[in-house]
Amino acid sequence: MTQGLARDTWQEQLRRGSLEFAILLTVSAGPRYGLAIIQHLEAFTDLVVTEGTIYPILGRLTRDGVLAAWWVEDEAPHPRKYYRLTPLGARRLADMKTEWCGFTGKIGRLMRAAERARRGAE
Repeated sequence: MTQGLARDTWQEQLRRGSLEFAILLTVSAGPRYGLAIIQHLEAFTDLVVTEGTIYPILGRLTRDGVLAAWWVEDEAPHPRKYYRLTPLGARRLADMKTEWCGFTGKIGRLMRAAERARRGAE
């Protein structure tokens, strides 16, 4: 496997693994419809999300009770399905934030230790 391909695979796994977290963060500020979620993610991250990727996740999160969803018919030429966090979703997001901060803190410490060891070996 070439180094570029390995890097692309790793980045894809990282993006996929954090997409649910990114979606919950996006709707935490208030209700959004699917396309608005996609646009928000593209505006604030380099996550390029297609409808074929996001709508199954939104459906699963709704079935799991993490998101509530409803249709609004009178604000656009076609109905829009809006999503918002439920109380369960707010708890899951809080847990995800805690886990994310803990994980990134550990990786940061590991990176700093590796850099110190590299400098000490020179």
